[in-house]
Amino acid sequence: MIAQEQQAYILRIAPSEVGHVAEALEQNQLIIGWAGAEGLLDPQLDWESFRKIVSTTCYPNEPNLRRAGAGAGHAWRFIRDMRLGDLVVVPHGANFYVAEITGEAFYDETKKEDDSAYRRPAVWLNGKQPLPRTLARAALISRMKSYGTCTEAKDLVDEIRECLQLAQSGTTPSFKSDLQTGLVHETLRQLRSGRMESYGFERLIEAVLQRMGATTTRILPRRDDKGADIVATFQIAGFFNQIVAIQAKHWQASPPVGKHVVEQLITGLEAEDASLGMVVTSGTIGPDAIERAKQYTEDKGVLIELVDGEQFAKLIVEHGIVRT
Repeated sequence: MIAQEQQAYILRIAPSEVGHVAEALEQNQLIIGWAGAEGLLDPQLDWESFRKIVSTTCYPNEPNLRRAGAGAGHAWRFIRDMRLGDLVVVPHGANFYVAEITGEAFYDETKKEDDSAYRRPAVWLNGKQPLPRTLARAALISRMKSYGTCTEAKDLVDEIRECLQLAQSGTTPSFKSDLQTGLVHETLRQLRSGRMESYGFERLIEAVLQRMGATTTRILPRRDDKGADIVATFQIAGFFNQIVAIQAKHWQASPPVGKHVVEQLITGLEAEDASLGMVVTSGTIGPDAIERAKQYTEDKGVLIELVDGEQFAKLIVEHGIVRT
């Protein structure tokens, strides 16, 4: 029998916006919401039947199937796509946990009232101890910021294993990892307090985008400001173009980027007919900005990525703008 390739997922354990991470750790389980949608474990359900149950029980007053489809997608991944041996990353504040799935999904009737009935057995790696997000590479940090409950991360299996290895290596990281950490910290310090002329921050973002594979990049003149500072194009599968609108904010750590910056980006995103929006800042991201970006993504189906100073500094180092 051919062994299945290990997959990975990012899972937010907060059904009905209530955190259940402590319970999940104690019970050696993974937990998801949509408990009102009973019957999802039926293997005979096709996608449309599965979505219909979620729609009628959890989103009965929605004018369309957008939210129901998104919710059903998260539940489907948890129930149908996850397999024994897959890795699951659970963000928790400034840290994250990693679990390995050990059993099939089940429904606990006693947990229906608090919307946490759908569960899976799992073993928590790293001795159930949290891992600091600073161990993660920029791509994993970005995926952990996903607004959805259950997000695929198959492409990040190696990065997740690397974090576990770093955590298990104790207090003696390698010279290279020490050097990289120091470079990230120094890059962040320079981003916030170093000499940077007008358009310097935009040009730095442009350089990172080019290293990440952008086929075209364009810094927009400020006289033509429609809400986006940079527009980049990425080619998908060698044929389809994805247009990304970026709002650049060269700020200090405080005050954090707020909701109004996301509103500016939305204006630019729509003006450029972009399929992805990004706020990139040398500062930090405030909770109202996160909430507005999440709301827009849910309403319009267009993702807005929020990149703070630490994540951007990692991107600069990892993509060779600053070399280890």
